Amino acid sequence: MLCGVLVEYKLSYFLKKPQKTSLLVSRTWKILAEDEVLWYRLCQEEGYLLDMSISDHSCWKLALKNCRAREHMLKTNWKNRVGAVSQLHYEPGRVLCDVHCCDGVVMAGYSSGEVRLWDTRTWDYAAPVLAAVPGPAGAAALPHVSFVRINSSLAVAAHEDGTVSVWSLLLGREPIHHFQHNQHIQALALAPGGAAVATASGFQVRVESPDDRGFWQTPGTFEIQKLVNFLNLVPDVTGGPVAVAAAEDIVYLLKAEAPGRILHSVYGQPVTCLDVAAHEAAFGIKTFGWLLNEPNQILLYNLETNQCVTKVGNSIGDFSCVNLHSSPPNMLVAGNKDRRHPVRHVWFDSHSLITANIPEEKNPRGSSITEDDPSLHRKYRGVIYSYDFSVDQLAVDSVLPICRSSYDEVSGYNYNIGLAVPYDSI
Repeated sequence: MLCGVLVEYKLSYFLKKPQKTSLLVSRTWKILAEDEVLWYRLCQEEGYLLDMSISDHSCWKLALKNCRAREHMLKTNWKNRVGAVSQLHYEPGRVLCDVHCCDGVVMAGYSSGEVRLWDTRTWDYAAPVLAAVPGPAGAAALPHVSFVRINSSLAVAAHEDGTVSVWSLLLGREPIHHFQHNQHIQALALAPGGAAVATASGFQVRVESPDDRGFWQTPGTFEIQKLVNFLNLVPDVTGGPVAVAAAEDIVYLLKAEAPGRILHSVYGQPVTCLDVAAHEAAFGIKTFGWLLNEPNQILLYNLETNQCVTKVGNSIGDFSCVNLHSSPPNMLVAGNKDRRHPVRHVWFDSHSLITANIPEEKNPRGSSITEDDPSLHRKYRGVIYSYDFSVDQLAVDSVLPICRSSYDEVSGYNYNIGLAVPYDSI
């Protein structure tokens, strides 16, 4: 404000004496135009380089210019599908079972029972294996992985035999905690910013978390009348963990030491995917076609008011995944089930996108595969794609297989990726 007043004062003074002070005006404006404090504040106001101090750059005018140019290039590349695309490969003969991402780190579980990590932030696609907990005595091999989840500090995997393993990303490959369910695990959740883990087995939802001394305990269990299909923990919650569970056509809000509360229930419309943010939950519903005026959609609910905020999407195929937590405000991205392997996971930031196409069948019939058979056709395996839009180059096939649509369409898709907002907002 002080700088603005000073500029206004000097300008009014110079306008009164234009003939004598024209040179002084130009010189003064040049000094003001090169003021580092002004350019630094302008850069911060536009949302660039927020974690830097004024001494981190010698020319903030140039820094702002470069940031604007980079943002323009990213938006152009997103819209025109220009960039580099890579596949995160695993050895042949294994089927992809589940994928989850956090800040560009990808966690994948396979039919061999192994769990692997990739860090796409450094483009180092070496895939270290996380050591699994040994199975029951006499077991010839690890059961296949049912679910994987990862956040900034922990990684969790659930296997087909009911075993759940928890790793610390800071402490190495060996699990720091594991527990066993007597029945098949239908859903797994990990708090995005904490250490709480939730599992659904049978008709029970169980929450585990470490105390102040690092000892794991069970702060809450919930009995559900139906089998849970999807489970998420609400981020940024004070007090005990809060979970959202989808059981067939009912969505529950579960809080410790409180009875489960029904968030949504419509008979004959099962939930097909689920994700939550701090104050909202988004989930896909399937109509079975008997409601002719309501195609498959994604519903957005407010967790505080229990009210449906909006409905988005208009799809013949089932919505197979939705990302609400890591999306910008008032935006979400969804994957669809209208190809061979549905999109089961989507993660993105300003310059990259990660998608996972996961097969329905983890043990393909008629493929004659053995434990070390390298001949399993890739059409059975599933695939993980990593797209980098900060690379200003065309892919091998000239067009990245995503986000293809015209601007006059309400919504568009290609290869099962559809955006639920105008693309100019990306």
